Amino acid sequence: MAEICVIGVGYVGLVTGTCFADLGNDVICLDVDEAKIDKLRGGHLPIFEPGLEELLQRNAQAGRLRFTTDYAEALARAEFVFIAVGTPSGVDGEADLRHVRAAAERIAVLVHRPLILINKSTVPIGAGDWVTTIVQRSQPEPIPFAVVSNPEFLREGSAVHDFLAPDRIVLGSADPEAARRVAELYAPLKTPMVITDIRTAEMIKYASNSFLATKISFMNEIATICEPLGADVKMVARGMGHDRRIGPHYLDAGLGWGGSCFGKDVRALEFMAATHGCHPQLLRAVMEINRDQRHRLIQKLRGALGGSLDRMEIGVLGLSFKPNTDDMRDAPSLTVIHQLQREGARVRAYDPAAMPVAARLLHEVYLAANPYEAATGADAVVICTEWNEFKQLDLPRLRGLMLRPVVVDGRNMYEPERMRELGFVYHCVGRPQRDETPALETVATAGQLDGQ
Repeated sequence: MAEICVIGVGYVGLVTGTCFADLGNDVICLDVDEAKIDKLRGGHLPIFEPGLEELLQRNAQAGRLRFTTDYAEALARAEFVFIAVGTPSGVDGEADLRHVRAAAERIAVLVHRPLILINKSTVPIGAGDWVTTIVQRSQPEPIPFAVVSNPEFLREGSAVHDFLAPDRIVLGSADPEAARRVAELYAPLKTPMVITDIRTAEMIKYASNSFLATKISFMNEIATICEPLGADVKMVARGMGHDRRIGPHYLDAGLGWGGSCFGKDVRALEFMAATHGCHPQLLRAVMEINRDQRHRLIQKLRGALGGSLDRMEIGVLGLSFKPNTDDMRDAPSLTVIHQLQREGARVRAYDPAAMPVAARLLHEVYLAANPYEAATGADAVVICTEWNEFKQLDLPRLRGLMLRPVVVDGRNMYEPERMRELGFVYHCVGRPQRDETPALETVATAGQLDGQ
């Protein structure tokens, strides 16, 4: 059993601490937010994450998991200290490391025994060396320590599963023994280990998230091309996904990515590249395509309603950036609702989990009790998040409640032909509409057809 301290109880820190406790370790989680810690001591989560609350309660009752706001208490017995604080985007897209610095300085002052310091937060390349320097300079007297980079690859909505059944564990350090000891913490998971130098480990995180964001933006670009040519992007993705070199994941066209990781990490990597003399055109295009997808939905809606959204009643289904989370950071719904309000529309919105968060973030938006209330009297309904609940909607009932049967589906949840049969005016992403397949001569010249 190891003595572990986790600093930061956001998504990453809380899942990391709880899951390490479930593996039989003695874990104490620290955060400076007293309200969060009080809630956790009561056995309740400050976030929405399926399966986590039950796991937390079980390990807290077993005495393996504790919470505190006191650095001295948290560090008193720690052998391993995970830094899992936020690293939000700065003005130019760079990672803001003020919370990492604060944690490193407090650790240096208060620790009086050798320890291994693990960067779990997403930090720029070179941050491990920077943390090492901060601790060395801040120590009242030299205490042996090592720094290990251990980037996280947790997906909100399936974070517990992702921790306990990971594709790989990445560790980077200048101290092979420290990396080996951290690897032992993960040994019960029986998963591949990638052990490398600290800067390479840091880059693996940024490269992984940027590649996944690129796959999504690529498919959205393909969807934009599919629409005038009459091709179906869902079938295109299916055909591509069977190719083992490509794989089926992250090929869904729609409103694009959001949340706290992809956008932040792509911007940070673009900033690092640009400030080191590189020209990251691809990363910039990935971000631009993602931004444009949200505006394209508004264009579709405007076209479906005769060119103007002024005084229109619009129902918005789905507010979190993805299903199975209440996280609305960089959610497409925020951009969509802001644009709707700018153009004079009145918005009624519903989400299965994010309503408390929405109440703090959204202004002059009616928050409905269910999808049907959001659709009542609406000139159109917009789908921003592909919650399973929306797949089971009574669509005839929904249509009967709407003033006009217009649905703009930003997540391709329904089959176009079925929606039209039900009487909806249905618009989706990258899928052909009735009578929209262009004549062959408009997409290829005779020379192109016969191979000349």
